[in-house]
Amino acid sequence: MQDISGHAPWRKYAQLVRKVTGALASKPHWRAPQVLTLQSQFLPVSHSGTLSVRDPEGELPTWALLAAPRWANAARPEELTAQASCGPFKNKPRPSPPPDRYGADKMAAGGAVAAAPECRLLPYALHKWSSFSSTYLPENILVDKPNDQSSRWSSESNYPPQYLILKLERPAIVQNITFGKYEKTHVCNLKKFKVFGGMNEENMTELLSSGLKNDYNKETFTLKHKIDEQMFPCRFIKIVPLLSWGPSFNFSIWYVELSGIDDPDVVQPCLNWYSKYREQEAIRLCLKHFRQHNYTEAFESLQKKTKIALEHPMLTDLHDKLVLKGDFDACEELIEKAVNDGLFNQYISQQEYKPRWSQIIPKSTKGDGEDNRPGMRGGHQMVIDVQTETVYLFGGWDGTQDLADFWAYSVKENQWTCISRDTEKENGPSARSCHKMCIDIQRRQIYTLGRYLDSSVRNSKSLKSDFYRYDIDTNTWMLLSEDTAADGGPKLVFDHQMCMDSEKHMIYTFGGRILTCNGSVDDSRASEPQFSGLFAFNCQCQTWKLLREDSCNAGPEDIQSRIGHCMLFHSKNRCLYVFGGQRSKTYLNDFFSYDVDSDHVDIISDGTKKDSGMVPMTGFTQRATIDPELNEIHVLSGLSKDKEKREENVRNSFWIYDIVRNSWSCVYKNDQAAKDNPSKSLQEEEPCPRFAHQLVYDELHKVHYLFGGNPGKSCSPKMRLDDFWSLKLCRPSKDYLLRHCKYLIRKHRFEEKAQMDPLSALKYLQNDLYITVDHSDPEETKEFQLLASALFKSGSDFTALGFSDVDHTYAQRTQLFDTLVNFFPDSMTPPKGNLVDLITL
Repeated sequence: MQDISGHAPWRKYAQLVRKVTGALASKPHWRAPQVLTLQSQFLPVSHSGTLSVRDPEGELPTWALLAAPRWANAARPEELTAQASCGPFKNKPRPSPPPDRYGADKMAAGGAVAAAPECRLLPYALHKWSSFSSTYLPENILVDKPNDQSSRWSSESNYPPQYLILKLERPAIVQNITFGKYEKTHVCNLKKFKVFGGMNEENMTELLSSGLKNDYNKETFTLKHKIDEQMFPCRFIKIVPLLSWGPSFNFSIWYVELSGIDDPDVVQPCLNWYSKYREQEAIRLCLKHFRQHNYTEAFESLQKKTKIALEHPMLTDLHDKLVLKGDFDACEELIEKAVNDGLFNQYISQQEYKPRWSQIIPKSTKGDGEDNRPGMRGGHQMVIDVQTETVYLFGGWDGTQDLADFWAYSVKENQWTCISRDTEKENGPSARSCHKMCIDIQRRQIYTLGRYLDSSVRNSKSLKSDFYRYDIDTNTWMLLSEDTAADGGPKLVFDHQMCMDSEKHMIYTFGGRILTCNGSVDDSRASEPQFSGLFAFNCQCQTWKLLREDSCNAGPEDIQSRIGHCMLFHSKNRCLYVFGGQRSKTYLNDFFSYDVDSDHVDIISDGTKKDSGMVPMTGFTQRATIDPELNEIHVLSGLSKDKEKREENVRNSFWIYDIVRNSWSCVYKNDQAAKDNPSKSLQEEEPCPRFAHQLVYDELHKVHYLFGGNPGKSCSPKMRLDDFWSLKLCRPSKDYLLRHCKYLIRKHRFEEKAQMDPLSALKYLQNDLYITVDHSDPEETKEFQLLASALFKSGSDFTALGFSDVDHTYAQRTQLFDTLVNFFPDSMTPPKGNLVDLITL
């Protein structure tokens, strides 16, 4: 490290800093913002560099080093630079959590900080409790004694409400809560609980709803601590047990630890913001109430006094045109502008998908009498070239034998083409099933690895793991390896997974059962099954690398190998996602990601905290796809958790995992009653439940393709399918929402006309309103047909729900306005609640 204190410019700058900081330090309430004002007088460091200065008069403050002006920096040797960027706070090392967690918040409050404060343990005391039994006092949760069975709080009963209220030493941003446990499993552990928080015990917000595993490990949960990306403080934390692991047992909590930020310089601005936020929302609720009830003078007076806007000006304009003036044509124009400006996009993204299955009937071609489409099969493989919209299918099991035929389906031409009846005769892979394929779309190449072999044909030669590549443009196969195990890759496996990273020209393969000579895989006397680990294949160098061995420990960085799982590669965040599968007799329901660049494993879900119906059922035959653009993973689940592939266990359900929101949603589950009583019409609407099928996804055109599989018919165990389906996941389009909004506006306009001029209203119904109706929707069509009854109603037949103090027309227009507002982003709309809902009885 070099001493630059001898440089005249730097010495002059250091003297100036000491002079100013000495004056500031003499002030009793000196704070960082004053220092920041000083920093703004200097230009930031002009070149990259971390500087450590050994100055004879003592080390300078960090801010002074970072804010050094150009004239002071000019004399620094270039070799001293190492870490800076272009701002006075960019250089300083930042501990977790990330700076944006509060930096912008405090800036908005009028101050600023140089680095994120450290998340630390928050002291608290027991404030209130619902009950306790015997010696299991609430204070016991303050001490972590996992080996002492009496060191816990236990409720006197399990009848709600049971709770503990903790009072923090001072207001803090509570980010995490940790629960300690007894050293053994215990029936009184909390299977379900909720955590609430707030500045007072009478008004709390739900911060967490979750449950504990019934084991001895501590568990830490992240609490909600932001509103609109702004942190808010709490003084009280309320823990509400809902269900214990023993259904009839009382609730027990052994130890509780809170962590977060209690630095007053951080918390106070957040507290100020939170107070202003609550006051502002209260005023906005009043404004909404006044306008709904047409208290014009009160509304205008409050808004003028507070200068708080109820909503976005566009919505104020919509209210003026619709509710006050009844200018319905102008309302339609405003809605059309909002749709074209993309203001309905947020609403669309929040809507659930609706599946639309279509059975594909390919064109027939004249040939030499042979089949012009793939036959019945299961255990086959498919990949799709999204650029040319071509699906490739290879191999499989038809119920009696393995297949070696190779097919291509053109989506544009709706036609199958047989590339090869037997790829082995063309220097390609032999007949096989339970293998895997992946496609390199950039280089137009297909790779295939692995297969299943019956125990009767296994020997040292047949158990070699061959590895092939098919070149689409030249229509040729190439044997890359006769035995990947000999080249440092996986042994011969089946039911594994394989993914392609086209950007880095890498292939990743994970899991699968390793085939051995010692007996059938179904032989209970066979040795313990072996599973393959995680391997990477460099297509450029044609070399293998073992990234993770199979691990039974399942530690933070360990992964358990399995068969029948899903593995997908996200090309944008460069992670592998692995879900489900089976290991020996255990069905796995964990979900984790693996960063291929950093070699890091992130456990998304360990499979133990799921609520029934909230995640896909554990199974062996999930088929999954990924959409990197939408950050979604799609899972078609077949076989249920029941451990036999019996017909009654084979059910279809389609799930979507939102990577950004970390949430699952079920798009559909097939109707079991319809399955038990199948009809031709139902079978034409969607594919029957199955397993051993294949599913591929065209991420450009947002279409799935499904082919074949095993329907699980116990009466026909050799039966396989050859049906071909497409699946589109549909959300309301912009055009649909625009039409629907126009329908709502014109429907209301018709009802107003019907009260004043029935003949004019009838003409309006038959023409203007008719063209906005979706006549393919039975419900909307029926509603439209019933509208004619409004022509025969008197004015007294119309009632205004919830607005007894305003006239009918104003109330009905207000309700229509509230309906239309729901399509706009939350940031533009009035508050969702109503003032009268705050009144408790």
